[in-house]
This record gives sequence, C-alpha cells and structure tokens, in this order.
Amino acid sequence: MRIDLVTLVVADYDPAIAFFTEVLGFELVEDKPSLTNDGRPKRWVVVRPPGGGTGLLLARADGERQAAAVGDQTHGRVGFFLQVDDFDATYRRMVEAKVEFVKPPRTEPYGRVAVFRDLAGNPWDLLGPA
Repeated sequence: MRIDLVTLVVADYDPAIAFFTEVLGFELVEDKPSLTNDGRPKRWVVVRPPGGGTGLLLARADGERQAAAVGDQTHGRVGFFLQVDDFDATYRRMVEAKVEFVKPPRTEPYGRVAVFRDLAGNPWDLLGPA
C-alpha cells in the first residue's frame, strides 16, 4: 500500500506545471482532458519527482471555496516535504530560480532544512541529509 497522489489546488494549470517541472525538476507524467462531476472540462495533471514516488495532482480551483485554498492548503503550516540527496546544490539552484525561501537553511537532528514557498505561497520544507 502507498499514497500515489496528493491534490494541490492551483489557480491555473500551466503556471503550476512550469513551476514544478522547470523550477523544482519534477516530471510531468500526465496531462489529459477530463470532466468535472457536472460535465465541465478540466484537465488531469500529475507531476512527480524524478524516479517516481508520490505525485501531485494539480487541480485547478473550481469555485470560490477552492480558490480561497490556493496558497493556503495547510493554513500556514508546512504541509509538503521535498527530500533531496544534495541539499546545497538544490538550494542554490532554487535560489537562482527566484524561489522564495522563508529563512536561511539550518541543521536539525533529522537533517538540513529550509522552508520555501511554491508559486501560490504554500510552505514546503526542502530537506537533505545532515
């Protein structure tokens, strides 16, 4: 058993795809036309870190309630964790790509960590070995 996908509500598909693929280095594994429960067009968009693992279903906000969740999926808490093997290289690459980091990197008992925001403002931990 494993968690295959986690939904991330986004304002629009294409900027989200660009952020996750071009900035974070995820792979676009699906981008197919689909329909909402009431028959309106949408897309089924999935990105995953290289090598697989749990993917993100990028779901365009549908309605005011979902639009209000964009950038606040976890109500200000870090809710997403990106584990990397080479923390320093990844951090430098992300800084060069103008990713917003909340604080500089620090070392914790569980490894190196820096909090960054995705394109909508959701906080993530960038994690690497100690």
